[in-house]
Amino acid sequence: MSPQQIADRDALVAGFAAEYPFESRYLELEGVRYHYVDEGPREAEPILFVHGNPTWSFYWRHAIRRFSERYRCIAVDHIGCGLSDKPAHYPYRLAQHVANIEKLALSLDLRRITLVLHDWGGPIGLGFASRQRERIARMLLLNTSAFTGMRAPWRIRVCRAPGLGALAVRGLNAFAVAATVMALERRERMTPAVRRGYLAPYDSFANRIATLRFVQDIPLSPGHPSWPELARIEASLPQLGELPICLIWGGQDWCFTTEHLERFKRVWPQAQVHLDERAGHYVLEDSRERVLQWIDRFLARHPLPVQRPQA
Repeated sequence: MSPQQIADRDALVAGFAAEYPFESRYLELEGVRYHYVDEGPREAEPILFVHGNPTWSFYWRHAIRRFSERYRCIAVDHIGCGLSDKPAHYPYRLAQHVANIEKLALSLDLRRITLVLHDWGGPIGLGFASRQRERIARMLLLNTSAFTGMRAPWRIRVCRAPGLGALAVRGLNAFAVAATVMALERRERMTPAVRRGYLAPYDSFANRIATLRFVQDIPLSPGHPSWPELARIEASLPQLGELPICLIWGGQDWCFTTEHLERFKRVWPQAQVHLDERAGHYVLEDSRERVLQWIDRFLARHPLPVQRPQA
C-alpha cells in the first residue's frame, strides 16, 4: 500500500478502530485490490469468514478476536465492499465473487479450511467449496441461502426496482442504513461506533456500487445471468453434506427466514442446528455470546486429524 492508501484506510476506520483493530492485507486481482484480514498463527487451521450484503469483514470482528489465538482467521471484503476497491465497471456477479474467493485461497495455499458464511456469503462460499472440495474441512452457515426459486421479500424487490432502487440504495444509502435497524432485534448493540463501522465504507454514491449490484444480482428467475451459477451451487450441496456442518440461525430474520433453514436441513439432515428464536438477520450481533459458543463447541466436536510432517 502507498502512504496515501494507508492514510486513507486509517482515516476511514478511525471512528471505530477499537472495534476493528486488524491489519489490512490486499490481493491484487487484475488491477483491483481485494482486501482481507489474516489474524492468528500462520501454521494453525484456517477459518475463512465470508460476509454478505451490505456488511463486510467488520461483521466477523468478534469471531476473529475469539478464535485468532488458536486458528488462522481470514475474513475477506468482496470487491466493492468494505476496504476493497469499488470500481464503477466490474462484473459484480456471483460467479466472479466465487472466483475471487478461490484465487485468495489458492494464493495463500489454504487447506483444511473451516468456512463460516453469512447472507450472500453463503452461495459465494459454497460455490468456492464446490470447486475446491478437497480444501474444505468444515462449514458453518449463518442466516443464508443457496437455493433457486426462493421468493424475495418486498423490501428487497423495492431496492431492485429500476430507477427507484438506484436512488434508494446508492443515492440515500437506504439499504445499508436500514440494515443497522432492521437486521437485528437487540438495537442497543448497534452502538454509534458499531454503526459507523458498518456504514463507513459506504459513504458516497460511488462507494455504494456493490450494495446495489448485490441486490440486483439475486437471481429470481432462470433468465437472470447468475441463475446458472446458483443452480450449479445448489446441485453441489448434497456432495458437500459429507462434511461436518453447523447451521446457526436467527429466527426473526425477515429475509433469510427459517424456510431457508428448513431447506438446508432437508439437504443436510446430519447437520448440527442452532436456532435463536429471538435473534434477527445479524445473528452474530444479536446473539454474539451464544453464536461464538456454538462455533467453539462445533470446532471441538469435529477436530481435524493431526497432520504428520512428511519424511
